[in-house]
Amino acid sequence: MPATRRAAVLGHPVAHSLSPTLHGAAYEALGLDGWRYTAIDTTVEQLPDLVRGLDLSWAGLSVTMPLKHAVMELVDHVDPLARAVGAVNTVLVSPAQCGVSLTGTNTDVHGLVQAIREGLAERHGTLAAPVRRAVVLGGGATAASTLAALGELGCTAPRVLARNLARTATLQEAAARMGVTPRYEVLDAGTAPEVLAGADVVVSTMPAYAADPVAASLRSQGVRAGGVLLDAVYDPRPTALSQAWAAAGGTVVGGERMLLHQAVEQVRLMTGRPGPVDAMDAALQQALGAEAA
Repeated sequence: MPATRRAAVLGHPVAHSLSPTLHGAAYEALGLDGWRYTAIDTTVEQLPDLVRGLDLSWAGLSVTMPLKHAVMELVDHVDPLARAVGAVNTVLVSPAQCGVSLTGTNTDVHGLVQAIREGLAERHGTLAAPVRRAVVLGGGATAASTLAALGELGCTAPRVLARNLARTATLQEAAARMGVTPRYEVLDAGTAPEVLAGADVVVSTMPAYAADPVAASLRSQGVRAGGVLLDAVYDPRPTALSQAWAAAGGTVVGGERMLLHQAVEQVRLMTGRPGPVDAMDAALQQALGAEAA
């Protein structure tokens, strides 16, 4: 085994990624002196050549958009969860008879589950609080991982509010593979607050600023929020939706918590050692504080 092990996050653009901060903190805490983790700006067109160049000096890759679907066709194996969700965010490199074997997996689901549990624990004082009613805002790749996470938490029939139902075909296919049965509805900012207010958990997978009209309606209508909101966006931080939800009495979990926990799971898979949550969390908070300064 090579003395130096490499890992990286791939995406386009990727310079803003906090993954190097998280993984670097983990390597330091674990005493992995020969390990290094970088960010590599990679387009879909460049991805095949990069993947073909992986050797045993590599431990794995973190994969962000727009590569999560494309990379599935380039690995040797895709684990069942990633196959069901329809997205790979982690590639693991292992020895094989003729070089290396690449396995695609998905740690976004783990990150979502852990982040939601943090919010439930804050609101109810227990990680085991039931999730009976859930709402997902958005219908893209993160929404598919969210459906898997909610299913793991016991909610298999959430409501999905999307701006364009015609664009949810891929999500609906993923839901069918996972055995969950969401109710799909057009997102109407005017009526959304009442729907959200009755949920145990709301997960917004919408891009930055896209949920601002919903936030404005929450404020203007004065509804009371009784559950947990996880907003997958962490830039800007806090989002308008998070601020409106907190003002309505709800519990807010920032998207950086999902980012943290999916990275913790990636570290475990790539190194074979438990991800040091506290060290990684401290590095994340320091980085976010520096960005806000």
